[in-house]
Amino acid sequence: MQDIHTMLSKLRRPRLLVSAARHGLSEYDRKRHLGKLLFTDRLPGVGAAVMRLVEIENRLNDARVGSDAAYNTARHVDVLIALMSEAAALQTTPELKVIEGGK
Repeated sequence: MQDIHTMLSKLRRPRLLVSAARHGLSEYDRKRHLGKLLFTDRLPGVGAAVMRLVEIENRLNDARVGSDAAYNTARHVDVLIALMSEAAALQTTPELKVIEGGK
């Protein structure tokens, strides 16, 4: 098992992406943004949201690194904003564990 916090701490992304996401944190509204990013009307719990956002972010990062023509920088920043915000909310449940392998 891998702790979500450990998994998040291992993420390494370009400084510009992270900086852009940090600037957007103050505008993040879970009810308004998360459903659009996850393509759902039902918002998952924080832990489930973090896991889904990590999967989406990994795919976006693979597209970025692979110079995929379909890569969308704005979406990547939006996903990072949500991931940072949801991860911060997750700090209240540090004992939450997940099984590796959803990548």
